[in-house]
Amino acid sequence: MRYGFWAPVFGGWLRNVADEGMEASWEYMSRLVRRSEKIGYDLTLIAELNLNDIKGVSEPAMDAWSTAAALAAVTERIELMVAVRPNFHQPALFAKQAANIDRIAGGRLSLNVVSSWWRDEAVQYGLAFDEHDDRYGRTREWLQVVDGLWSQPVFNHKGPRYTLTDAICSPKPKATPRPTVYAGGESDAAKNMIAECCDAYVMHGDEPQVIAAKIADMRARRERAGKPPMIYGMAAYAIVRDSDAETRREVERITTLDPKAPGFGNFDQWLSGTQLEREMKLQEYSVSNRGLRPKLLGPPDLIRERVQAFEAAGLGLLLLQMSPQAQEMERFAEQVIRPSPVCPG
Repeated sequence: MRYGFWAPVFGGWLRNVADEGMEASWEYMSRLVRRSEKIGYDLTLIAELNLNDIKGVSEPAMDAWSTAAALAAVTERIELMVAVRPNFHQPALFAKQAANIDRIAGGRLSLNVVSSWWRDEAVQYGLAFDEHDDRYGRTREWLQVVDGLWSQPVFNHKGPRYTLTDAICSPKPKATPRPTVYAGGESDAAKNMIAECCDAYVMHGDEPQVIAAKIADMRARRERAGKPPMIYGMAAYAIVRDSDAETRREVERITTLDPKAPGFGNFDQWLSGTQLEREMKLQEYSVSNRGLRPKLLGPPDLIRERVQAFEAAGLGLLLLQMSPQAQEMERFAEQVIRPSPVCPG
């Protein structure tokens, strides 16, 4: 299993806890990511939203791509998976920018392509917002343009959304044949686009048997598309504690609801903009990305058993959230990722 974590661009991951002790700042971010690659983490996911979806729209939210460029220069090993929303980025300019960041990182850049769901944010920023299936049509064409610029010396394209004439992108990314492209989605439109155009499928958290079924479905779609095997990843919230009582207290702390908290302001809009396979509960929304469903909660041995169950289901990457992040990531690394060997008695 590879272990990744969500970079705290929003100052935390709990909608009902105002101050998690992990400010949305370059100082905190750079310390955390530089430390993470020394203690066993393989990847960080840098989310892209211009408004703060977790703490409320008036709270700070770090910019994904300038943060990624800075992290590329101060890290050595960790993969930088940076979210990108096609309706917010002209593809030719993006291809140039991302190729340069990948060069700075020595080939460690990857993309998390997100087909936007937040209409109000797009309207505030004066950008296009597509209806559900149209979002994946835009993403498909956008990836065709980016791929063409990265793979061809001179690239031409004329499509419903983008036109390029004799376009050149040089230097190209260091990663070959391209930076890994991750994407997630639960509708047929999303899954078909991902199976045909991307390299990896990332999922919200769930039980191993549910994840196994989703992987089986995507493998079948991938085979029909005539593409090589994909990478499969999943979001999860982790709580490492020595006893069940300690675990229950922490779960209660992070899920005790305050429906008036600013982070719940766009809950109804988020639900209306998605096509979920299972009912989303308000309590789960207090922790983003259905992070509690995988049950990476409790003593280290139990968590390692759960990780093994997800590996058996076909999962190869965990994208973890924790709070407060620096302290909890240290605990998870020490007790789950690289536990000390038990001496024989």
